[in-house]
Amino acid sequence: MKIPKLPPNYEELKNKISSNKLRSGKIIKLLTGPVLKDKYLHWDKLRHSKPPEDLNHEEWWFALKMYRRQLVTLVPFLEEMTTPPAHFIITNSMEEILYEIDQGSKGSSRMPNLDMKDQYYISSLIQEAITSSQLEGAATTRQIAKDMIKTGRAPQDESEQMILNNFKTMQRVGRLKNELLTPELVFEIHQLITYNTLKESSDAGRFRKGSERIIVGDIYGEVFHEPPPAEQLQNRLVAMCEFANGLAPTGFIHPVIRSIILHFWLAYDHPFVDGNGRTARALFYWSMLRSNYWLFEYISISQIILKAPTKYGRSFLYTETDDNDLTYFILYHLDVIQKAVRELHQYIEHKTQRLQALEQKLQGITLLNHRQRALVSHALRHPLHKYTFESHRICHNVVYETSRRDLLDLQDRGLLIGGKISKTWYFTPVKDLEKRLSRLPE
Repeated sequence: MKIPKLPPNYEELKNKISSNKLRSGKIIKLLTGPVLKDKYLHWDKLRHSKPPEDLNHEEWWFALKMYRRQLVTLVPFLEEMTTPPAHFIITNSMEEILYEIDQGSKGSSRMPNLDMKDQYYISSLIQEAITSSQLEGAATTRQIAKDMIKTGRAPQDESEQMILNNFKTMQRVGRLKNELLTPELVFEIHQLITYNTLKESSDAGRFRKGSERIIVGDIYGEVFHEPPPAEQLQNRLVAMCEFANGLAPTGFIHPVIRSIILHFWLAYDHPFVDGNGRTARALFYWSMLRSNYWLFEYISISQIILKAPTKYGRSFLYTETDDNDLTYFILYHLDVIQKAVRELHQYIEHKTQRLQALEQKLQGITLLNHRQRALVSHALRHPLHKYTFESHRICHNVVYETSRRDLLDLQDRGLLIGGKISKTWYFTPVKDLEKRLSRLPE
């Protein structure tokens, strides 16, 4: 990844252009809005596009920046310590995406029943834990990582430890959604996310020191970002928590945008020796859940980011190289969220249609009687449910022996797993019930 071409200095352009009244007047008349061809272009991209009429690229950029400056909302990144002050603009495309996110992530549930929600929840936590760790260099297959988490076995290397830490952190974040963000809570999240993965265990849950020069760069020595000095971190973290809790600024900021800025803020300050990216993404989830975007318990943004990690890094660089204009990062992140929400809804729709198809097929399976078909149909949508001889007997108004034969037959066919607890037999659906059911002859 290359550092974007730095834009021309706005003040220098202003002095240069304002000296020619006729020219500056023409430029002002050409102002059309903060976006070009539906895109919020950085100078690095704009310089390769054709300017309108007879303007040169610098005049075009000046006109664009002048218009954008009229629309900015400042963000309290401790302005005296961040020059120029961080800010953003609300574009039309942002409003459309925010509306879609609000409609698709709040309000009435499109999720299946409670048992299915539990499955989606665990699956999403595992997915986010794996992909967020892979963004930071974890190297292991998804299947191995899933098996580790589901079986509870101990991590075998640092990559697996990172993934397990992320999984536990996301669980913790879900329980913290009703709490205010404090520096102590940020430290706790960092400790969870870096447990047993740092060279020095004492580095967890503390600020980096002034003697620890932390930079963001590549393996070739290219420096992309040098975070603020260590002596500013305490004040910056307090300010960040106030912002996250809605205490600053006083004006309204859409909660999704606030969550995205919180993600950027922690990553920008880079307050820790390691684990900053994973902590930043965890704080994003905390903020979204705190704002009642309940669907984000079932969504993984990191799996979207991982598909094109360069775009993720470039959105940070565009912001920092263009006067700390957060609009670039916000637009990128909104696109990620929109894709993640759509993917989940598509998955739910596909899952629902598949269940309906299986239930329809089930009606034609003559190997099973009508009571067994009803039980299996219920089990498809309630994979955690426990069935007993007595519950099946009462449900279908049959004698005990008939109920017993029904369940034992389903167990023999590999559709249920039976086990005795005390004096009672309990039966639960097999994990791959859908697959096994699809193999039964009609």
